[in-house]
Amino acid sequence: MEFIDRDNESKRLRDALNGKKPSFIVIYGRRRLGKSTLIKRVIKESDVYFMADVTESSNQRRLAAIAISAKITGFDSIAYSDWETLLTQFNYRCDAGMTLCLDEFPYLVKSDPSLPSVLQRLIDTKSLKFNLIICGSSQQMIFDTVLSESAPLYGHADEIMCLKPIDASFLSDAISVTPIQAVEEYSVWGGVPRYWELREKFNSLDSAIGNLCVNQLGLLYDEIYHLLRDDMRDIIQASTILSFIGNGANKLSEIASRCEKSATTISGPLAKLQRMHLITREIPFLDDVKNSKKGIYYISDPYIRFYFRYIAPYKSFIELGKTEIVNEKINSTFNEFVSKQWEIMCRNYISGNIIDGIRYGMSSRWWGQLTNGNMAEFDVMSESIDGKYLLIGECKWTNAEDADKLTTELMDKASFLPFIKNYKKVCYVLFLKEKTTNPSSSIILYPEDITRK
Repeated sequence: MEFIDRDNESKRLRDALNGKKPSFIVIYGRRRLGKSTLIKRVIKESDVYFMADVTESSNQRRLAAIAISAKITGFDSIAYSDWETLLTQFNYRCDAGMTLCLDEFPYLVKSDPSLPSVLQRLIDTKSLKFNLIICGSSQQMIFDTVLSESAPLYGHADEIMCLKPIDASFLSDAISVTPIQAVEEYSVWGGVPRYWELREKFNSLDSAIGNLCVNQLGLLYDEIYHLLRDDMRDIIQASTILSFIGNGANKLSEIASRCEKSATTISGPLAKLQRMHLITREIPFLDDVKNSKKGIYYISDPYIRFYFRYIAPYKSFIELGKTEIVNEKINSTFNEFVSKQWEIMCRNYISGNIIDGIRYGMSSRWWGQLTNGNMAEFDVMSESIDGKYLLIGECKWTNAEDADKLTTELMDKASFLPFIKNYKKVCYVLFLKEKTTNPSSSIILYPEDITRK
């Protein structure tokens, strides 16, 4: 698969490496996002790229010296007693403007916790001739060594990049799909390039799921536990919480109840999962983020959501080779599963976009009590940047929808919103899976609109 997107990240990295002075660059993000590929595409042939392993620090230094010796002859001819000696010697012998990349940096820190302080001292001397890139999949380790105010390297980085998943609009660059299929594929693989690369090898989504996921030998069968081990000391607690959220326990009280723990006990682990971008706390439109009592949680990453919905609950069957049970479950509920991702994609599309000549801010859902006493939920809500207009949307991932009927029902329900009279005008939008021939007074958007670059 060709290298996709990352144009902005590539430019920022090149600019930092080509500056007048040496740069200290931090790149992090969950595994499989293409961090290493990005670095290797940008650094020059004369630069040094070293990927650490999980061995002892002395062996890591030996391997680093070997990697450096490919660019600086004889660099590995001696044994380096510590990282400060190795890096000082590299600084002495390297050409000005050279780059040294320490990939999987958390492995190095785990073997030698003094390394961040060593780097701090070297950077503070302002005598380094080379650019330094540190990269890692352990977001917690990067936070502890660089981003936390108490971290040795806090405030020292010239560039910090947290790589995020790639947008669904780029999926068709990796897999030949229609816009509808792009939504379905993204609902399983999300924006993780490595997953796209694995999916590309199969003729269909069903075949890819069957071989990669619903199979005890599948490459993604145990993926989630590898992902959690990067950042969690207690992966049992983390996977338990994710399992409950993935199967419908979305409120703090519900999650705590299923974990058989108090809400205060579970708040810390939930906050950490949020910080790792594994779950998202959602509050109703217009509610205050800090004070809202209505917050609910959902799994942010599509594949993690897919895993805890369809793989984790049926592992015993998969181990026995009875995969037809899982496949039947997927086939019977897949549209409903995709509909949740469709809603997220529609909200993301509206956020910051211009609809009918008006630019709207961040969109979210709304749920609560209407003025007629009924409880209701709206899939998409967004206020215009100037605060004068309100956008209300309905998302459907079903076939042959009656657009006129949907619009009428949406407008009728919205008329009882407690805050609707605060706006000069309301814009109604339908997000539909398939084209409709039935006229509607609302704006209608389809997968080809939402997945367009």
